[in-house]
Amino acid sequence: MGSSNGSHQPDSISYQVPSTTRKLNLMNFTVNGKSVSPEVEPQMPLLWVLRDTLNLTGTKFGCGVASCAACTVHQDGQPIRSCVTPVASVAGANIKTIESLGTPEKPHPLQLAWIAEQVPQCGYCQSGMLMAAAALLERKPKPTDADIDEAMTNLCRCGTYQRVRAAIHRAAGALV
Repeated sequence: MGSSNGSHQPDSISYQVPSTTRKLNLMNFTVNGKSVSPEVEPQMPLLWVLRDTLNLTGTKFGCGVASCAACTVHQDGQPIRSCVTPVASVAGANIKTIESLGTPEKPHPLQLAWIAEQVPQCGYCQSGMLMAAAALLERKPKPTDADIDEAMTNLCRCGTYQRVRAAIHRAAGALV
């Protein structure tokens, strides 16, 4: 259910600021190695800036309350939930989205492992899952099952958690 204004924002959680209080600011930060300066409201969630202003639609909206993690991106190397992160809080930061993880010509080892282990079912949560897994492997190149369980707080409606764990172990082996 998209809103009538053509954005990707669902009507039920539409981000609205009363018109009398709207103030656009130029926000400067880096996304996937490129400097960006969108002119947006400081409290606008980073997710909507990425999707609706910068047209980086790989990061998904799931819940809007930081519970499902479909919106996971990296801020200065740490996974964050972009649906509840005000864009003002990332000023000067380095943001990485799923679009930076690999390319069709040279997929990231996690993407290859995801395919080999047949992780995606419906696929909706996958960009957030991959970004959380990439942050884990950056921090801990040889994670244990307990490390994976602790780091992977993403929700998957299809229940592919065992496949996610296997894929992370496979990718860890390929990254050594």
